[in-house]
Amino acid sequence: MTITIANPVLPGFHPDPSMIRVGDTYYIASSTFEWWPGVRIHESKDLSHWNYVGSALDRVSQLNMRGNPSSGGIWAPDLSWADGKFWLIFTDVKNVNGAFKDCANYLVTAEDIRGPWSEPIRLNGVGFDASLFHDDDGRKYLVQQTWDHREYHHAFDGITITELDVDTMRLMPETTRTLWEGTDVKVTEGPHLYKINGWYYLFAAEGGTQYEHQESVARSRSLDMPFEVMPNNPLIGNYDAPDGYLQKQGHGALVDTPSGEWYYASLCGRPWRHDIEPSHGVRGWCTLGRETSIQKIEWDDDGWPYVVGGRAGTRCVEAPKDAILTGAPKDHSQHDEFEDDVLGPDWNTLRVPFDEHMGEVGDGRLVLRGQGSLCNLFELSLVARRWQAFDFDAETKLSFDPKHYMAMAGLTNYYSDMFWSWVFVTYDERRRVRVIEVAQNDNGDYTSFLKDDAIAVPDGVDVWLRTRVRTAWYTYEYSFDGEHWHEIPVKLDAKVLSDDYVAQRYGGFFTGGFVGLAAVDVSGYGEEATFHHFDYREFDQPGDNR
Repeated sequence: MTITIANPVLPGFHPDPSMIRVGDTYYIASSTFEWWPGVRIHESKDLSHWNYVGSALDRVSQLNMRGNPSSGGIWAPDLSWADGKFWLIFTDVKNVNGAFKDCANYLVTAEDIRGPWSEPIRLNGVGFDASLFHDDDGRKYLVQQTWDHREYHHAFDGITITELDVDTMRLMPETTRTLWEGTDVKVTEGPHLYKINGWYYLFAAEGGTQYEHQESVARSRSLDMPFEVMPNNPLIGNYDAPDGYLQKQGHGALVDTPSGEWYYASLCGRPWRHDIEPSHGVRGWCTLGRETSIQKIEWDDDGWPYVVGGRAGTRCVEAPKDAILTGAPKDHSQHDEFEDDVLGPDWNTLRVPFDEHMGEVGDGRLVLRGQGSLCNLFELSLVARRWQAFDFDAETKLSFDPKHYMAMAGLTNYYSDMFWSWVFVTYDERRRVRVIEVAQNDNGDYTSFLKDDAIAVPDGVDVWLRTRVRTAWYTYEYSFDGEHWHEIPVKLDAKVLSDDYVAQRYGGFFTGGFVGLAAVDVSGYGEEATFHHFDYREFDQPGDNR
């Protein structure tokens, strides 16, 4: 049976894939930025069907992101296998805007991909996107982007390599040297080093992670000799293919199959445009964030890699001949009745794990205790899941009886602390009644859409809330019985929750759209809201201009 890899293989926010193979099983680790838990890991037997197996960073002792800026946190993890165990390098970035990145690189290990993963060893803060190279002589090296804060230098100061002392698990700074300065495309980052047929191949992303993004390749016979740039660089990129289904490809990892075939996983984006926007004047809006694609690789007579089908890549790719079929195309729809006393694997929180400060879950309800606003980087009661389709509905039932307008609870579509909207229940002190309001935060510009016309909630009833996301636009609805729904006359532009819109206003634009449940009480009294279920249902119908 022929198996096809349909891209993206990891839809929705799954960027910077680090892909390896151990035996007949493939693994991908992807960036999570400020979302908890840190570093999502998926496994597959056929490179087409991928299952989430857990996250490497799931304890506060491993990771403290409280106060991290949006799109800070976990950047570009690197997964490897050597000496009978898994190794994972990750970067925690504390500053996104400005001259400094203030990052630290850490190492954790595990004998089982599902954990437990060790406590982290801090390595350095030279730059981000660090990876660990295990040479065949037993020596190990940290290969990383190098960040130059000096305003009169280019910030991306090439790829450096530093030897790791395998006895102490500490870097030896005196061994640090520049391995490769990159090409004139610049913004050289995301390095991965491989030794193949006597050559050291360096794969690195260049051009930034927007529409100029690409992957370059260089090689050398020795780590002490200059690296030669591949003549037909880049390996992959969509900067000159504006009509392609996949865009932004680059920053990825190479893997071989048991039978000797080669594949490359990279981040990608799938933009859409409004009908009034010109096809080549506006590349589009990636509301699902940066996803993961896989392309097939072959090698030319001179030993250089190339993407089968052209450097723009293809939407559908031939799977390995020795692939083991492991499943059918996955619908990421979710229904949660909150019966378990822990949140399910689709749920995420921001910066810190779900705990008693946020609320509690189980016995058919999720109780969220109101904390800071959706702009808060320290105290926030929000649980959310990725947008993984352009078209979906999400719904919840809410019990909430606030006595002050500072207490709010509801359903949110969220990108970051500066870009979000929600439909929520609060209190109107003038009418002395609970009301339903819709509000949006657009780069700090907060708008209440209904104001004095906020919808009054009858005494003693619960409120059902729903959002309908249809690629370019989305709306909110409410019901007082769960059967008869009413659309709120506010139509919101989904582009505000896209990487590309955020990039025009802020230096951190690396995540993607989420939908979730939140409770806020800026008065500090911790008003509680109870959610009785959550339903996320994807649709197959085509969206606008995809």
